[in-house]
Amino acid sequence: MGKSCYAKIPKVGGKWKHSEDISIDNSWRGSNSITVQKFPDGFPDLFIPNAQNIRGRHVAFLASFSSPGVIFEQISIIYNLPKLFIASFTLILPFFPTGTSERMEDEGDVATAFTLARSLSHIPISRGGPTSLVIFDIHALQERFYFGDAILPCFESGIPLLKSRLQELPDSDNIAIAFPDDGAWKRFYKQLQHFPMIICNKVREGDQRIVRIKEGDARGRHVVIVDDLVQSGGTLIECQKVLAAHGAAKVSAYVTHGIFPNKSWEKFKPDNGEGPEHALSHFWITDSCPLTVEAVKDRRPFEILSLADSIASALQI
Repeated sequence: MGKSCYAKIPKVGGKWKHSEDISIDNSWRGSNSITVQKFPDGFPDLFIPNAQNIRGRHVAFLASFSSPGVIFEQISIIYNLPKLFIASFTLILPFFPTGTSERMEDEGDVATAFTLARSLSHIPISRGGPTSLVIFDIHALQERFYFGDAILPCFESGIPLLKSRLQELPDSDNIAIAFPDDGAWKRFYKQLQHFPMIICNKVREGDQRIVRIKEGDARGRHVVIVDDLVQSGGTLIECQKVLAAHGAAKVSAYVTHGIFPNKSWEKFKPDNGEGPEHALSHFWITDSCPLTVEAVKDRRPFEILSLADSIASALQI
């Protein structure tokens, strides 16, 4: 059986940890970062060091599609690795960035989730067969059907990390889980069903959309709002306010993917005694979006939950 190794591009960020069961060849480990430079015309100049040494090995590539500009250079590497006569290829893409563009509402809309899924579906096969693709908490479960037969998607979740962290809290017996809408409830309730649950939704009042509690009781509880991702954070903040207004003792939040465009994470302040209507006790995110991790890692109320162990486990499937 061939040895295993992994490749990652520079500045992907996040922590990576190897399971004891995944063997790493030391001669290759020293050159495990792929060189990414630019030609004078701005196009990527890419190089895979020691390419001969990964022949016959099980290769995993840790990707980060953090912006449209980096997708082309990483796809170029991803398409090339299986052609180096490797034993098998696994692509770890913790965050599938176009997941929220999964449907058409008007003629002419482009579902870019489908576009990216089809692009990944055309990764060349390796000696071991189709590429395995590991994604965490894809936005809509039906997106699994966007991938073709030439790739094997494996959908993992960051919720087990949240559950482990909640068990460590001093008020772990007083936790309730809140979902900002029915979609989040459908997505996660089976993994969190042993907690009391609160479901919020948006209702239209005149020209405004207002968050209200649809069912559940927040009184006296430490309420943790759970969703797959956050962008501007507006809905999450409105959910926080309505939970506080209904008697929540504390409000925290968890999302697997903290996107936070335009530094929208700055909206979230730590609770220094002001109360849950003004601030969060905790805001947990995973390290699926490394640029966000770099921005918030030393700022309360944010706390980073590492996907490293979950990725290592997925590689042993």
